[in-house]
Amino acid sequence: MNIPTFYDTHAHLDYPDFAKDFPDVLARAQAAGITKINSIGTDLESSQRAIALAEKHAEVFAVVGWHPNDALAAPDDLRPALRELAKHPKVVAIGETGLDYYRLPTSQNPTARAETSPSPRSEARGEGRGEGLPSGGIPENKKLLLSPALSSASQRRGSAADDERVKQKQAQIFQQQLEVAAELGFNVVVHQRGDCFADTLKIFEPFAARVRAVFHCFASDAATMQRVIALGSLVSFTGILTFKNGQNIRDTLAATPLDKFMLETDCPFLAPVPYRGKRCEPAYVKEISEVAAQVKGCSLADLSAATCATAKKFFRELGE
Repeated sequence: MNIPTFYDTHAHLDYPDFAKDFPDVLARAQAAGITKINSIGTDLESSQRAIALAEKHAEVFAVVGWHPNDALAAPDDLRPALRELAKHPKVVAIGETGLDYYRLPTSQNPTARAETSPSPRSEARGEGRGEGLPSGGIPENKKLLLSPALSSASQRRGSAADDERVKQKQAQIFQQQLEVAAELGFNVVVHQRGDCFADTLKIFEPFAARVRAVFHCFASDAATMQRVIALGSLVSFTGILTFKNGQNIRDTLAATPLDKFMLETDCPFLAPVPYRGKRCEPAYVKEISEVAAQVKGCSLADLSAATCATAKKFFRELGE
């Protein structure tokens, strides 16, 4: 029996979670029919690692960019370094970029995130309790890095001024990455979390005629999805689709046109049922796709054809 082909459009293969069994991870993905995997950068070093993996493995492609949670560690002008990274022939998009207001300095102690009480979504991602992560912590390139001016916040919750500084730097590097994407003809992988959707659109909309975005790990309602696709952009769904408490996400998927979404794992986070609480990996797109097909009322073959075609159009060079 032929196995339907799917892509994992958003994975963090450079994370230390995969260091011990990386060849087996790729082998399991291939056995599950996952034929292409995007390894997503979260800063310059992570982006370089994504490129290195893409050079070594035909099925791996790189997305290069700077994650908003690391905004304060970003250079004042990210664009020159990003342009250089984007020259590599296996770079298919810019990102992961965007805004994140979920972990602002006033929301929790940034340097002790693993000890804080997780929200339902942070628990789902394995954040807050270190679920699925080595030594119970968050990889360094997922932490909110503090400049010396904010280092005192390590012993206290930050101030409104601290929040504003983080927001401004997130907006700055988001804008810079959109500029590079527009200049070089790439689309962007957008992260947005917390109460930041309006600000995300405010920054993105001036670029919408030149750059398409995929709003990854989409966890909003159908009305928000419709605003995204009205701009010519896409959404992407993760293992949250399979969660018992993920009915709102399934409702959003049900309302999303078949050619306007992609599938992803966001691994090593968000392992789908029946693997919740374990490290996620690209092979688990299989479980995500099975639930997605049920929600959409279509065959796996039709879902495969639609989502792979969408990914090939969105990610430069992925269809080559």
